[in-house]
Amino acid sequence: MGINNIVRGKGYKQFMAKLYGIGASVVILGALFKINHYTGANEMLILGLGTEALIFFFSAFEPLHVEYDWSLVYPELGGMLEEDYKKGKQKKTGSVTQELDKMLADAKIGPELIDSLGKGLRNLSETASALVTVTDAAKVSESYASTLKTSAEKLASLNAIYELQLQSANAHMETTSKVQVNMEQFVAQLQESYNNTVKYKEEVDSINKKVTQLNNVYGNMLSAMSMGNKNS
Repeated sequence: MGINNIVRGKGYKQFMAKLYGIGASVVILGALFKINHYTGANEMLILGLGTEALIFFFSAFEPLHVEYDWSLVYPELGGMLEEDYKKGKQKKTGSVTQELDKMLADAKIGPELIDSLGKGLRNLSETASALVTVTDAAKVSESYASTLKTSAEKLASLNAIYELQLQSANAHMETTSKVQVNMEQFVAQLQESYNNTVKYKEEVDSINKKVTQLNNVYGNMLSAMSMGNKNS
């Protein structure tokens, strides 16, 4: 099997397709390492350039692209130069124009009918433009109505949130008022308890004074009695 048969085979074409893709990625990585000065940039650049050289080496054995003779399918292409093509095109264009004039004359389509047709087309275009304007206005109105509906829904949501916050604030105020009343009652009770404590202290002091006086009286009596017994 010769090298020509190998390079024209399906396996070689598949090998070259993968070599192009994988080799290109290696080349790009090598350039990326070199540009950003990564570690091992020189080695990656050598590897990338070596891969590119290997790709060029194998691509040298690929068969040339086949140029098909399209004149076999389209005879008018055979031996036609650019100047001949332009002349042929002009002749063909002239003949088509003449045939078109003949067809219009046979159908009795004159300049008046063509002008009327043009006016009709212009009127149709103006009508279509007016319809587009009306349609656009309808779309704008629909969009405006949708915006109003959305705004109303958002406003209703805001009102609901405001009502909830207002109810919460009222409940908080009621709770605060109850706490204040209870606090006032507690302070009043505390003041009353303090007053009672003061009175109790005063009464205890008074009892202590009376007990002290009574002790003095009893002491004096006992002293007098002791003195009398000694004298007798």
